[in-house]
Amino acid sequence: MKQLITAALTAGALLSGAQTFAADCGKVVIGEMNWASGEFLARLDGLIMKEGYGCEVEYLTAGTMPQITSMTEKGSPHIASELWANAAAVVIDAAVAEKRLVKLNPAPITGAGEGWMMSAAAAQAHPELKTIDDVIARPDLFPHPEDPSKGGLHTCPSGWGCQLSTNNLFRAFDMEAKGWKLIDTGSGAGLDGSIAKASERGENWLGYYWAPTVFAAKYDLKLVDFNSGFDKDNWDNCIVKPVEECDNPKRSKWTVSEVVSLAQVDFAKRAPEVAAYVGKRSFDSNMLNKYLVYMDSNQAPGEEAALEFLLNEEATWSTWVSEDAKAKIKKSL
Repeated sequence: MKQLITAALTAGALLSGAQTFAADCGKVVIGEMNWASGEFLARLDGLIMKEGYGCEVEYLTAGTMPQITSMTEKGSPHIASELWANAAAVVIDAAVAEKRLVKLNPAPITGAGEGWMMSAAAAQAHPELKTIDDVIARPDLFPHPEDPSKGGLHTCPSGWGCQLSTNNLFRAFDMEAKGWKLIDTGSGAGLDGSIAKASERGENWLGYYWAPTVFAAKYDLKLVDFNSGFDKDNWDNCIVKPVEECDNPKRSKWTVSEVVSLAQVDFAKRAPEVAAYVGKRSFDSNMLNKYLVYMDSNQAPGEEAALEFLLNEEATWSTWVSEDAKAKIKKSL
């Protein structure tokens, strides 16, 4: 049935006449982040742009840093639907100041946050672990899988901005000297798998994660208090940089998460109606989690979840689009 619905959606584009407006929107390359919410949001934007505004849509799938590098250096993708901007704040701010990029939506997700989290089992069994200093003092509670004499901190996959931040904060907290080693999860799926394995076995787990996400909610992950102040210069010019560019990382709490929908200025000027849609499109955590859970429970790709959203949440998405686009999207469904 899902395949039939998807086929009908594709066929609907041909019948709706949306493609007659392709000249107005043209080709759009959407930056699709390589995690569940990033995939869902990019595919939702793609369906709405294609069916409602006649865009010719392509996707570029990558992590945060490759996406922002491509946007600033190559002019593609045209839009990044869900970009966690903290790791590239200096680069993004410079591109915005130079009027090459624009933040079409400064808050596409409300209630978002990130940092180091521990499993519910660890938090419940050890309520004394109230801050990062308490955690660091007990590497024995989080044994590294390859060297149980050391504590293990799960870091992010290569290409994710949080890999740089985690690696530098690991150094700032002097964790190696205190008996810790990093655990490279290899991929987003590897990171998720480590959480699921530990949580379902009732084992202790410590590492980077963010919310809203299926895994943070499903496994009741607990955010660790970093027990530190925040220095923007330290964060922007050291913590989020490659290790070789951060000689003296200092303790810091995690910066307040900035999640944006970022676009090329030329694209926003070329497709103002699409830009207006993106500016209005916003999810609260509960709504987004509903469709992330759908993806997880059904092993569904982002486009299928996006289609489910369009079929079931008209009262929400119809407020984001023009009346003409709304009619075309409904007809395609």
